[in-house]
Amino acid sequence: MASPTWRLVSLALCLGALAVFQAARGADAARAFFVFGDSLVDNGNNNYLITAARADSPPYGIDTPDHRATGRFSNGKNVPDIISEHLGAEPVLPYLSPELDGHKMLVGANFASAGVGILNDTGIQFANIIHIATQLRYFEQYQKRLSALIGAEATSRLVRGALVLITLGGNDFVNNYYLVPYSARSREFSLPDYVSYVLSEYAHILEHLYDLGARRVLVQGVGPIGCVPAELALHSLDGTCDPELQRAADMYNPRLMALLQDLNARHGGDVFVGVNMKRIHDDFIDDPKAYGFATATEACCGQGRFNGMGLCTMVSSLCADRDSYVFWDAFHPTERANRLIVQQFMSGSVEYIAPMNLSTVLAIDLQKQQLRT
Repeated sequence: MASPTWRLVSLALCLGALAVFQAARGADAARAFFVFGDSLVDNGNNNYLITAARADSPPYGIDTPDHRATGRFSNGKNVPDIISEHLGAEPVLPYLSPELDGHKMLVGANFASAGVGILNDTGIQFANIIHIATQLRYFEQYQKRLSALIGAEATSRLVRGALVLITLGGNDFVNNYYLVPYSARSREFSLPDYVSYVLSEYAHILEHLYDLGARRVLVQGVGPIGCVPAELALHSLDGTCDPELQRAADMYNPRLMALLQDLNARHGGDVFVGVNMKRIHDDFIDDPKAYGFATATEACCGQGRFNGMGLCTMVSSLCADRDSYVFWDAFHPTERANRLIVQQFMSGSVEYIAPMNLSTVLAIDLQKQQLRT
């Protein structure tokens, strides 16, 4: 006969499983969110790795409620956090977080890792990072874990109904092709051929994501990589963006959009939504004061020219008013800039996000869900 203690343990386990199952029944209402990519969207996976690509020390996170560095490359929230606000959901946890378990898994997961790119040799200088192939393997692993909790059918429904964000490409230029003069990739490829190669690899990644169940995928293009403070510190005398890096972004982004159109035509729907990150940034880089910024060339946290040299640390020069800066550190936007970016996700014209903005996506998907129920 079972002991009273064992009966209590069994009851607790049953109640926990029931709570997860009941939460899963309402998972369509609280849409899951999955994030893949690099440091622009990493929210702490690299905290669990031995790597130089980390943001888990002050002054990162200085403007979070508890002023704690979380692993986000920002003074506060990043783009996925702000999208979660618009979804009416809590921020998704890093996949490597031990807290990602039980009902927390129904919210989704963030698989992103600072330093990664589309190509496996991008970011090798950071040593231990989660390359995109591994991120996708973790996504498969996540689905198996969730299936053990709520069943395979409910898991498939949750994944197919989820919103997905993927942010890759910038590091393939900044931390690969242009990392050093006469880099291995620049000796192997001309820039047009390199763009073709990178996009051919990206097509395989996006197809794999589709095969894993993703049906609404926001795909961020490459931002104004020649205008970030790190590149200005190296290449600019007066704050003018580096023309070669800008040329790479301008060559890559239209071809990415064309690739997404081809993929959508193949799959018979608007699965992939392209976000023109360079166009979004250009607005407040070209005229920062119109958006309430004092500068779009200086980083808030750093050292040297344009505050764009080296890492953001406790001994760095730190601005007092983060809201007046477009860039938090040498590469990444401030929370306020991230909020302006997400505004364009939500309501931007096709010049910024195509074939439709995120508000339209959410409205269409809600209508489809209501028709099913």
